Amino acid sequence: MRPLPQALLVRELLAEYGDAARARMRQYLRDAHPHEAPLQTLVADYPERGGRALRASLCLAAASAFGARPEEALGPAVALELLHNAFLVHDDVEDESEERRGRPTLHQLHGVPVAVNVGDALAVLSLRPLLDDVARLGPHLTLRVLEEAQRMARESVEGQALELAWRQHNATDLGEADYLRMVLKKTCWYTSIYPLRIGALVGTRGTVDLERFLRFGFFVGAAFQIQDDLLNLVGDEARYGKELNGDLREGKRTLMLIHLLGALPAGERARLSRLLAAPRAERTEAELRWVRGRMERHGSLEHARRVAHGLAGAALHEFSVAYAGMPDSRDKRFLEALPTWSIERT
Repeated sequence: MRPLPQALLVRELLAEYGDAARARMRQYLRDAHPHEAPLQTLVADYPERGGRALRASLCLAAASAFGARPEEALGPAVALELLHNAFLVHDDVEDESEERRGRPTLHQLHGVPVAVNVGDALAVLSLRPLLDDVARLGPHLTLRVLEEAQRMARESVEGQALELAWRQHNATDLGEADYLRMVLKKTCWYTSIYPLRIGALVGTRGTVDLERFLRFGFFVGAAFQIQDDLLNLVGDEARYGKELNGDLREGKRTLMLIHLLGALPAGERARLSRLLAAPRAERTEAELRWVRGRMERHGSLEHARRVAHGLAGAALHEFSVAYAGMPDSRDKRFLEALPTWSIERT
């Protein structure tokens, strides 16, 4: 049988593994808080809105590439999806976002206190699939998975703290290295590094050196995040699922914004700094169009695309190192296709 084209292979496995993860996740959502029907309904809101289930799929594929059955990694994959949705609920509150997956955000619908509690409930629920895996994985391997989960969560909240501090203190002297450090912590650890490490951990029953997956996970995760930031400015709103230009409204220090701050003449840089210091509600559409136009004029979007392509190329090299000697399989080809898919998706 001829191998599938890379983009089609990625879509096929995301659908297959995503369906498996969502089916198992619904079991946990159905059983969560059975005596508190309003909370049970709200906890299921974001997970039921859809999404690619990229993190779960990556975990399952990484385990399968090492010879495990996908269902052996289903517990950690589902736990990660639940935690991902908890992060989304809290991120939307912190960013004052108005839309998530094509619908109003949870705090817009039900208020901040309710949304924060739902995020907390999802985070607590994410522990259940890991604890339920003791019988399948054994206590030693389950403990190692929990240790990896603890590190991933710590890295993620530290990355979020960096980004929030930049906005709180109106940081305008950031460089590309600052952005990549933040993305390593906030995005890469839970989007790519952790699922790759957990898949390998489960697939080899703990016999592989997990550090070999860190560089591949960082490069592919960073390329993914930059493309996500670009889609926030130029994507198709119906397909993107979040409000376009939302990052500008929120004052997020994306790679494009950091590049623009370094490229603007002093007077325009001061204007942009004042705009970033203003509350979200005071950033008008006209001002956002001005920022967007300056990004085009100074090549900030093209700069971000070049960086993303460079990171994807580095990811392909690191893939050949991390998975050297592994036999060919559909899952291995899926992992190899991710860097290119990350920067070409729309």
